[in-house]
Amino acid sequence: MPFTPNRDFAADPRLIVAADGMYYTSDDGRQILDATAGLWCVNAGHNDPLIVEAVQRQVATLDYAPHFNFGTPQAFELSARLAGMFPEGLDHVFYTNSGSESVDTALKIALHYHRMRGNGARTRLIGRERGYHGTGFGGISVGGIVNNRRHFGTLLNGVDHLRHTHDPARNAFSRGCPEHGVELAEDLERLCALHDPSTIAAVIVEPMAGSTGVLLPPKGYLARLREICDRHGILLIFDEVITGYGRLGKMTAAEYFGVTPDIIATAKGLTNGVVPMGAVAVSREIYASAMERADTPIELFHGYTYSAHPLAVAAALATLESYRANEMFARVEALAPKWENALHELRGRPHVADIRNLGLVGAIELESRPGAPGARGWQAMKLAWEEGLMIRVTGDIIALSPPFIITEAQIDGLFDRLADILDRLD
Repeated sequence: MPFTPNRDFAADPRLIVAADGMYYTSDDGRQILDATAGLWCVNAGHNDPLIVEAVQRQVATLDYAPHFNFGTPQAFELSARLAGMFPEGLDHVFYTNSGSESVDTALKIALHYHRMRGNGARTRLIGRERGYHGTGFGGISVGGIVNNRRHFGTLLNGVDHLRHTHDPARNAFSRGCPEHGVELAEDLERLCALHDPSTIAAVIVEPMAGSTGVLLPPKGYLARLREICDRHGILLIFDEVITGYGRLGKMTAAEYFGVTPDIIATAKGLTNGVVPMGAVAVSREIYASAMERADTPIELFHGYTYSAHPLAVAAALATLESYRANEMFARVEALAPKWENALHELRGRPHVADIRNLGLVGAIELESRPGAPGARGWQAMKLAWEEGLMIRVTGDIIALSPPFIITEAQIDGLFDRLADILDRLD
């Protein structure tokens, strides 16, 4: 089982048999409030009728078609729709099947872009400490989570990492983006001086680092990264696998922060988790570099058997329509203050070291037990399941990211139960 203590699970399984709206159903018939949107992906809630019906129609019409030398009208329809939703200028899309594939695709496109422009020396990739960019070799190379890397050899060559932005000494219990830390973006200048900026192809960051424990960018940090990248001719990639499609109340974190990267990698919320799919949006300039400078008939030697799979495309189109018809991004924006206040009311509960929030995302960082890091978070996850809550933990950090359909009453109920769980932690 992925990212799971398999032996522990075998002794104490948590089995899910159905889902609807805000709730999973366990194998013993209990209703489990989904406080994590599955794995950050079920933004529109479970069993959304628009999406279910679209996928059912599609599988009965066209189950599969290849996109090597062939195409489907719906894939181009989806591309046009996404081009109108991503930031201005990011209007070409490459389809993948997951966030991991989207990241590797974004990295390859960045390298390809520089090669097509005669800058073949730009091969270095810069990630960030504590970054999570999926589990492909590209993603774990630019990623900065030690346990995701330590068993898998030397990884990609020519990769370095910025310092992470987590600074609890100055920023604990921030509401929204922290005040302190914009200067951490200057770490990119240090790496430019160390490696020579003419060797650096791209910098990849999560605008909000999710899987590592909800680490928020300091105010001004992303804009400063953009300025440094522009000065040195480096591409800026945003990994928006978590933040894309409304999680912060806007289509993308790029829109939320007012900072436009050169490439955005997405997945998860694109199809509401119903069918695996990812999409990588690139700038017109990057697309043109492939189309106009290619020295072979195939402009980009890259792709997947299931790129733009008809069922995934149908799910994506219906998901975007559900977001639009139900005004879900605006709903997130409206719920965010309520979410923030309810979350921060947990301050002062036993073992709570920090609380962080942005949009419909929250994190509760717990004090670690001496000599047993992660044990307290693991206990919280198991207690939550017993109390009818699905939460996500990273070490001793509880991460929360509910479907956008959550109500104010459900927010109150969620945090009432979490308060009780925190009070019971050893």
